[in-house]
Amino acid sequence: MQNQYFISIFLDCRRAKANGKYPVKLRIFTPNPRKQKLYATKFEFTEKEFQSIWATAKPRTEHKEVRNEIRAVELKAEEVAKSILPFSLSSFEKKYLRNKGDGSNIIYQYNEAVKKLKSNNSLSTASNYELALKSFIEFLKTKKGKAHTSLTFADVTPDWLQKYENFMINDLKRSRTTVSMYVRTLRTIFNNAIKENDVEPEMYPFGKGKYQPPTVRNVKKAFSKDNLKQLFEVDPQTPEQKKAKDFWFFSYGCNGMNIKDIALLKNENLQGDKIIFYRAKTINTAKTDLKPVTVYLTDFTKEVIKNYANMNSEKKEYLFPILTTKDTETVKHTKIKNFTRFINQNLKKLAVINGLTDEISTYWARHSFATSAIRSGASMEFVMEALSHNNLKTTQNYFAGFEETDKRELMQKLMNF
Repeated sequence: MQNQYFISIFLDCRRAKANGKYPVKLRIFTPNPRKQKLYATKFEFTEKEFQSIWATAKPRTEHKEVRNEIRAVELKAEEVAKSILPFSLSSFEKKYLRNKGDGSNIIYQYNEAVKKLKSNNSLSTASNYELALKSFIEFLKTKKGKAHTSLTFADVTPDWLQKYENFMINDLKRSRTTVSMYVRTLRTIFNNAIKENDVEPEMYPFGKGKYQPPTVRNVKKAFSKDNLKQLFEVDPQTPEQKKAKDFWFFSYGCNGMNIKDIALLKNENLQGDKIIFYRAKTINTAKTDLKPVTVYLTDFTKEVIKNYANMNSEKKEYLFPILTTKDTETVKHTKIKNFTRFINQNLKKLAVINGLTDEISTYWARHSFATSAIRSGASMEFVMEALSHNNLKTTQNYFAGFEETDKRELMQKLMNF
């Protein structure tokens, strides 16, 4: 089989330095696709020196030491390249430029994952990874004699993970849901490291007979028909409560559209009596199979748009004045979090005043939409499409079940022969 890459040491004679010498470069070349990358080394020679030290088959005795140093650079490149299957220049560069031991260093791998997530504007996921890493470092501080800057894949055994879980739940009083979220990021870090040949598969600590992240029964976040009616009909006591209520029901009435997608709507997404958009969550994860979501507007959702939207702005401007086109991705992320917090805080106050649960949040709008639609006769497949889910199981997790009155009515109908 033909090599997928070629590694060589050469003297870059395109431009001499002030001392008349040229830099020695490491060259990586791939024939398919035809590309090359050059990497600087600490060496520089004249053409004559390079010929005597490297280009000759038998260097003079005084040149053997420096020749061995150059050969070490070449050997490191060859060792890195062999570990990459299939070979790619981007993977080579990532591995070649890092320090020795970084590949087995979980803290390094987390930091690299966070950089990648942030470069893809997956800021919420990046934040979750950062919080997970922070919790692992906090756990390391409790282990005597263990430097908190050092955590290798070899350290993380099923027993280590179980002790971490106990520490989080018993000492820090964190929920099992939080532990599960953090440990799952670590599982992803392990999977990526195995894929990159940084870790042997035998070191994988997860799975049957090893460590399994705690599973938490999904709490259904959906209102009943009566609760929805009660909340919809209450009179807010402040302008803030009214705005929070309006956007919560806008989310509910727009196929359970989450707040991030509402904030990212632009005037061009508003097409007559419907909104057509792509979920932000799927833009990076389903690039080859992106499906638009279509939401048909009701009198209520049209009224919300009329009351809050930037209707006279250009098509590329945001529909609601939550974001601006001048905002950076970081600023957008912060503004969306703040707006979500605004809705949650004010809606909780409104709910409590009217005898409803204080656990209500923007998530409840999406779950309530799914549950109400199914209880009203929509099929699970219809709701799956409306929510833009990729599988039926995810949609089923949103459904809070049928109400007791529906079950009684069904049993009565069964006896109507």
